Amino acid sequence: MSADGGGRSGVGRRELTYAVLLCVAGAGLALWAATRSWSLELTVRPAPLPPVRDTRSGAALLPWLPALALVTLAGGGALLATRGRVRRLLGGLLGVLGLAVAAGGGYGLVADLGGAVSRQWPALCLLGGLLAAVGGGWTALRGGGWPAMGARYERPSRTVADSAPTAPGPGGSAAPMAGRRTTEAWDALDRGEDPTAG
Repeated sequence: MSADGGGRSGVGRRELTYAVLLCVAGAGLALWAATRSWSLELTVRPAPLPPVRDTRSGAALLPWLPALALVTLAGGGALLATRGRVRRLLGGLLGVLGLAVAAGGGYGLVADLGGAVSRQWPALCLLGGLLAAVGGGWTALRGGGWPAMGARYERPSRTVADSAPTAPGPGGSAAPMAGRRTTEAWDALDRGEDPTAG
């Protein structure tokens, strides 16, 4: 492998790592923020009864929000197992999902949810969705050339001739058998004969 090819492969691995981290961290943050209490409403009751506390999470207000965040989280991990055009399409989908999650967080920031509202959780949901959208968009633009998971550990393909039985050569080193077809050598082994003899 040339130094230039190795350098490009290293850059591709780093970019893939950053994209996966953006998607996974953003979706995880949004999922966590969606389960926090976004609003608290107190209903006063006659004394001596205490007021009734009605807390509503982002998931209760927007039931689709944690589902989208969970799909985005899974998709971020799936970037490692894809390559080429499929990875770029997945990146585009993750970008759209991230924007949808961010929109849910934005809604929580501006909507009248009633009662006391905790704006930090919708803000974190918005931030997480934007991070996931950036990771997905980056993958859609540049992910086609990134290496696949474990590509450096794949064995090169072998031909049938490479797998032929070998006979000791000069100095005791193994050398491919000459003068016989590969199938004949394997047939001899199946019969219990030594294909290297005579």
